[in-house]
Amino acid sequence: MTDPRQFVVHIDGIPVRADAGETVLTAAARAAVEIPTLCHDPRLAPTGACRMCLVEVEGQRRLQPACTWKATPGQVVTTNSERVARHRKLLLEMYLADTQAQETGELGPLDPPDHVATYAQRYGASGRLDANAAPREGRQDDNPYIHFDPTRCILCERCVRYCDEIEGVNAITLAGRGASTTIATAAQIGLLQSTCELCGGCIDTCPTGAMREKKPLSISLPAEVRVEAVRTTCNFCGVGCQLDLHVARGGPSGDQVVKVSSPPPGETVNDGNLCVKGRFAYDFIHHDERLKTPLIRGADGTLRPASWDEALRFAADGLMAVRDEHGADALAFVSSSRCTGEENYLVQKLSRAAFGTNNCHQCAAT
Repeated sequence: MTDPRQFVVHIDGIPVRADAGETVLTAAARAAVEIPTLCHDPRLAPTGACRMCLVEVEGQRRLQPACTWKATPGQVVTTNSERVARHRKLLLEMYLADTQAQETGELGPLDPPDHVATYAQRYGASGRLDANAAPREGRQDDNPYIHFDPTRCILCERCVRYCDEIEGVNAITLAGRGASTTIATAAQIGLLQSTCELCGGCIDTCPTGAMREKKPLSISLPAEVRVEAVRTTCNFCGVGCQLDLHVARGGPSGDQVVKVSSPPPGETVNDGNLCVKGRFAYDFIHHDERLKTPLIRGADGTLRPASWDEALRFAADGLMAVRDEHGADALAFVSSSRCTGEENYLVQKLSRAAFGTNNCHQCAAT
């Protein structure tokens, strides 16, 4: 039996199944038809602000935004006509005049992506229009992590909407009028004085690099060093958020983590979101005082390096000695929220089954 909530639309001549209430952009993505966007983020409610995704819809006199235009049964959509290409080129030339994006799209290994520059190269847009006569103003902000570059901002509002819809803290907003409109905080206070949680979600969602990390700005890499993204799991709590470590290979100090970013939305359990620790607290990786081998305390009271087998045996002997002399309830086991759920389960199993005590606690109480 056919589901009445599903129907077929035709996108660039391809019949595509669509669901009731679905947008043209979503249906096109299912058919692997790329429609360029700047203000769209699948985690956010669509607004149609950037006008990059305009397409031709049969029966409509004007081009329509694919991110907000609802698909309907039998609808015919063209995403790559001469008219659409002409619109995209002019739109990008206006964005180039409004920002300081480079037409070549050439970026350094630590630079955030600039989709305006990338699309400008793809659609042959040039900087032939006069620059914006009312450049946006920035502000000095003493927070240690997030840098705002107003010269690269296109006012797509993705950062503002992310702060509102995903984080729910409303730390930033649009301020000013006309060509002077910019991203600001209430009364232009710093992010540390605002409700900002420094999660860096504004950096992650920004399509131009107007929002970016401060820490990589101070890093200068030799030309021969390549930066590789390595997918891994954050170790700060048991949620299991996935993140990408940007590792500089072949540097003078060996392999070094120089940046952390979140995977694209929809790929991982955290849906592209990270907290302040997951995104910015990676300095400990290369800290001089980081422990890299187990230590055990000798008879003279000093700590000395040991193998894992030796350290585990030493700990087990000490725990069993306490149990044998004072009873199992003289022991207590405290686990960490930085462990996974499986690891915390094993700790309580060790406490209850191996040593016979219910004195077991975990700081997140999970």
